[in-house]
Amino acid sequence: MAFPKGFLWGGATAANQYEGAWNVDGKGASIDDHLRGGDGIHGIPRQIDAVFDPNALYPSWEATDFYHHYEEDIALFAEMGWNVFRMSINWSRIFANGDGEPLEKGLEFYDKVFDCCVEHGIAPLVTLSHYEIPYSLVERFNGWASRELIDIFFNYAKTVIDRYHDRVKYWLTFNENNLGWNDMGTMLSTSMLKGFTGTQAEIKTEAQDRVNALHYQFVAAAKTIKYVHENYPDVKMGNMDCFILSYPATCDPKDVLLNQHNMQASNWYASDVQARGKYPYYAKRLWKEWGAKPDIQPGDEEILAEGKIDFYSFSYYMSNTVTTHDDVEQTAGNMSFGGKNPYLEASDWGWQIDSIGLRFALNEIYSRYEIPLMVVENGFGALDEVVIEDGVERIHDPYRIDYLRKHVADMGKAIEEDGVDLIGYTWWGPIDVVSAGTGEMRKRYGFIYVDKHDDGTGDLHRARKDSFFYYQKVIKSNGEDLD
Repeated sequence: MAFPKGFLWGGATAANQYEGAWNVDGKGASIDDHLRGGDGIHGIPRQIDAVFDPNALYPSWEATDFYHHYEEDIALFAEMGWNVFRMSINWSRIFANGDGEPLEKGLEFYDKVFDCCVEHGIAPLVTLSHYEIPYSLVERFNGWASRELIDIFFNYAKTVIDRYHDRVKYWLTFNENNLGWNDMGTMLSTSMLKGFTGTQAEIKTEAQDRVNALHYQFVAAAKTIKYVHENYPDVKMGNMDCFILSYPATCDPKDVLLNQHNMQASNWYASDVQARGKYPYYAKRLWKEWGAKPDIQPGDEEILAEGKIDFYSFSYYMSNTVTTHDDVEQTAGNMSFGGKNPYLEASDWGWQIDSIGLRFALNEIYSRYEIPLMVVENGFGALDEVVIEDGVERIHDPYRIDYLRKHVADMGKAIEEDGVDLIGYTWWGPIDVVSAGTGEMRKRYGFIYVDKHDDGTGDLHRARKDSFFYYQKVIKSNGEDLD
């Protein structure tokens, strides 16, 4: 399948999982800096500490140290052939406590990163808030449960967009904030949930807090987008949703209706607001089910209507099933749980592999909004093994190549056969990063290996995996050579 000329190929990272240098040059502590590691394989959850434990490991403190390796890493990205790099700005590197005066050293760091990208012919695609806010805002305001964060975020967003708009033409507001709805919030890691609500070491999951927090983020995002449209018309603004694709487990009409409701709550509730500029008709039913209604103040609806996104971006890793029956085996996934699909294979972590589901999702989204789409997270976490062959370090990862091949092929079909306006694709974790949900290093997504381990050891050297060269070939052929 031929991808359109100028298609954006690259990879996606997040500062809290990749950047490190957690207290360098005046940077304040973020939520993730207070989050100790867990163990996804053994089901040990991460724990957030209000006071740092000198005996605990906090994976985000060093992560895989993009801060000190950005030139080397961006050169490797360019070697693969990228023309886009999705990354996030660490809010507390710009405003240590979330507000106040910006830190010039932090601003200068991103100046250097974006200049390096431009020099290599790579367009930055920047997320303003990727599961991360300054910890001070949680202590002082209860995080996004407070309406005060709307203006605090807007000041931060305005500061960085004003500074970098000449080099950054694509921005995303919040990462996967559709996951803040209803009881889904309890399934998130403490890091992500803490970004919505909670004080000190408490994790609050009250429905009213979650619904309000999501509303405040919608308003903050729309206010930011409105500002950009008025001041920088050449800059494009997008959302970023976690697309939780589900199918009815059976042809029982009750399962079909349940799946429709599940898709509305999981996916469309957030993106309808951001793409259409208003709450959807079914929101009243959801608010009734959740027992909470958002704090919509005078002027909010006008801001939402004036701050609609220019393009829709989303993550896609897997699919699951939903059912009203109790005889369907359950499986875990990306921020979700659901029924196991007997027609699909799964990763070491139980995530079901469904490339056709990506084509289906692209069609569903595009038919609903008819604006350009980007797949900004898609990837395969696995237990990679390093072997020495002829004195050279090798990482053979055919499972990752197979996953990539299938998903690129189905994206091509969505474009070529179905007519979807897909403009970009960024693989998640193209260089090994810390897992957001568990803090592990063993769950690796990268085309580039980083010598860092779950216990914090490793010299951080980089090595190309087999998938590095495969993705290089895919990009060079603009998606045509998938053999």
